[in-house]
Amino acid sequence: DEKSLSKLRRLLSEYRLDKLILIGEVLPKLAAQFDVPSISYSDTAAFLADIRSLSFENATVLLKGGREFHFERISQLLVAKSHDTVLEINLNALENNLNVYRQLLPKHVKLMTMVKAFSYGSGSFEIANLLQFNRVDYLTVAFADEGVDLRGAGITLPIVVMSPDESSFESIVQYNLEPEIYSFRILFSFLNFLKTKQITSFPIHIKIDTGMHRLGFMPDEVNRLIAVLRTEAVLEVKSAFSHLASAGNEKDREFTQRQIDLLDDFTKRLESGLGYSFLRHIAATSGIELWPNAYFDMVRLGIGLYGIDIERHDLPIREASTLKTNVTQIKYLPASETVGYNRHGVLYRDSKIATIKIGYADGYDRRFGNGVGKMLVNGFLVPTIGDICMDMCMLDVTDVEVGEEDEVIVYPDIKSAAKAIGTIPYELLTSISQRVKRVYFYE
Repeated sequence: DEKSLSKLRRLLSEYRLDKLILIGEVLPKLAAQFDVPSISYSDTAAFLADIRSLSFENATVLLKGGREFHFERISQLLVAKSHDTVLEINLNALENNLNVYRQLLPKHVKLMTMVKAFSYGSGSFEIANLLQFNRVDYLTVAFADEGVDLRGAGITLPIVVMSPDESSFESIVQYNLEPEIYSFRILFSFLNFLKTKQITSFPIHIKIDTGMHRLGFMPDEVNRLIAVLRTEAVLEVKSAFSHLASAGNEKDREFTQRQIDLLDDFTKRLESGLGYSFLRHIAATSGIELWPNAYFDMVRLGIGLYGIDIERHDLPIREASTLKTNVTQIKYLPASETVGYNRHGVLYRDSKIATIKIGYADGYDRRFGNGVGKMLVNGFLVPTIGDICMDMCMLDVTDVEVGEEDEVIVYPDIKSAAKAIGTIPYELLTSISQRVKRVYFYE
């Protein structure tokens, strides 16, 4: 009907599509009404027959259609056309996790979500777009460039920049980003910049050091901070916040409570001195799970959104991302042969060795070599053998039925994998190279 058609035209315009592929009997007849270059096919089979002639390089592809069209056949072929190592992001799992954490919060508590570091490796715009659709209150990035990219992609939510520097001020103002102010140096520098632009009431977020000792104003600097902010109409404090250093450690509960109390005291004095209220926040994922008295006015959801590294195992969280590759070649080698660089992979029995398409240039750490890393092949955990190469590595699959092109799950348990090399899941996720294709799907 005309109402649905009008809505579709609006969406196509809003998301600025470069190409439209129409499949079926109805939509191809309406192609002329869409202000987007289009190609039409009578059915899915016709499109699949032509897919090899189409280019999807550097493209984000949205598949939308009824089950009768069997678009899963298209997604399978699109993945096959790409680099064989992919990071699959389950959008249903992301939305589930978002809602799980929301249900822990009182209704008045706002939600800030972290999309820094390429959204923990999962893809900045795609995740930000989902969060915007689900009406979170704020997004947070580490650097202004990340915020600029999100604005260019159509993200309109408030975006906080956590590590601004003088070179980023122009972009911050131009793209309506909101900087974290963590020292008098950055405060005066930003004030002077805004004055040259004759800008007033620009939104900022005050970072307070309550014990993390990374960035932030110290508690005894509150009076000086009030004096500066009261004399300047250039800035408007939107929030004041801090960072819990050890919210998930039982032994540090007293320290964590002291941090919460310090934020409460600092912000009450700041509000009294400024004469207006602002949002207060200190709890990130672990704080949301374990410290309800730290919710204040807003919380910051980071790694918990992806279902990883949670403290409370009673929460129905789902891991949202899966790093996959496949078997390129299988070799049968006799005992005493060696595998890989430096001949570190010594065979002590006749062995079956699989070469797979992931290496340290994809973000698979070299420390996983020589049996430290374990991957899942056809339901069985198998160890690496030999050193990790730049674009490939080898697995000992002697005891597993496996064929070339079979699927390999790189991190069957990402927390165990991180522990094996003395790191944390955050590092493994954010280290996944951007050359690894991100594939987003709804179940």
